[in-house]
Amino acid sequence: MKNTLRTFGVLLLLISISSCTSVRVATDYDKNANFDNYKSFAFYKPGIDKAEISDLDKRRILRAIETEMLAKGFTKSETPDLLISIFTKSREQVNVYNNGWGPYGYGWGWSPYYWNSYSSVSTSTEGTLYVDLIDAQRKELVWQGVGSGYLTQNMDKKIERISEFVHEILMQYPPGQKK
Repeated sequence: MKNTLRTFGVLLLLISISSCTSVRVATDYDKNANFDNYKSFAFYKPGIDKAEISDLDKRRILRAIETEMLAKGFTKSETPDLLISIFTKSREQVNVYNNGWGPYGYGWGWSPYYWNSYSSVSTSTEGTLYVDLIDAQRKELVWQGVGSGYLTQNMDKKIERISEFVHEILMQYPPGQKK
């Protein structure tokens, strides 16, 4: 019984760790926009300036977006077809794990597993990145990608995580493209 519970605990931990690595992505777009007409881009400074993150993280995000857009065949231009803006949100989550084993639980009687109970508290930050593509002529939003997932404070992993967010979001552009 103890080994089964211990194995289950390890499996649960592995599942929760692996689920933290994914980025959940959603997109929306203007069905009337002709995405084949968009060949160049520039960053929309007024929108980017409003993003409530550090300037270092802004530059990391913009570099990752630029890399992805260039890889898709776009060119960076002073007279672009698309303007790119970003918006970010974050939320702190507190996770309490209370592993009170035993047939009666706490307070209902003595349990041989009572002293083996395990409690821990951890915090994690979930971040959301919005990437907006705006038609430069009409000044209208034509595509929006949103990525949500857990963030890290480790510098090396932070750069990787930002690139992963941007890559997963922009994989969905243009709409209708086969992956």
